[in-house]
Amino acid sequence: MGEILTMAMPKGRIFEEAVVLLRKAGYKLPPEFDDSRKLIIDVPEENLRFILAKPMDVATYVEHGVADVGIAGKDVLLEEERDVYELLDLKISHCYLAVAGLPDTKMNDVAPRVATKYPNVAEAYFREQGEQVEIIKLNGSIELAPLIGLSDRIVDIVSTGRTMRENGLVEYERIVDVTSRLVVNPVSYRIKDVQIDELVTRLHKVVSMGEL
Repeated sequence: MGEILTMAMPKGRIFEEAVVLLRKAGYKLPPEFDDSRKLIIDVPEENLRFILAKPMDVATYVEHGVADVGIAGKDVLLEEERDVYELLDLKISHCYLAVAGLPDTKMNDVAPRVATKYPNVAEAYFREQGEQVEIIKLNGSIELAPLIGLSDRIVDIVSTGRTMRENGLVEYERIVDVTSRLVVNPVSYRIKDVQIDELVTRLHKVVSMGEL
């Protein structure tokens, strides 16, 4: 038996797609793994422990070493700027970050406001465009902000665009494409390099063959 490798995984869509990916890479995850409500799941036969977390927290767990590796969206990595190494683009959970707002509306010239749960990404983007904006941090229902006059624009994650369309919003600019990435704690990468390299090799084989 080797050392246990601890992996932080986000709940929801990324988790479901990552489990499929891990199984295709030959990791034997038990059937009950899919429906478990536990936050920590041990798979001793594979020397793996999984921590199920909110998507924004995965990189934090990896940075602080409570997880050796993690699967996080590129949006989270750009926003959080955690001290982790990005090892592999898993090419799952495709989406993108975009600027959106009500149709046929201009940004306020005096005090333009942008609502988002990605304040760092939004600020950097508008700074690159040479625009000074006030960033309003929200944690949910970002689409509501332009509808109630809280902001001129929003920066949010877009998957199908359905939520935006149903709320009467249009996309103005596409900021960056997003997929999920395998990240590692720098210290863990030195201590558990053999296990982590094996994980990367097995996952890379599946990803490169386009078996998702």
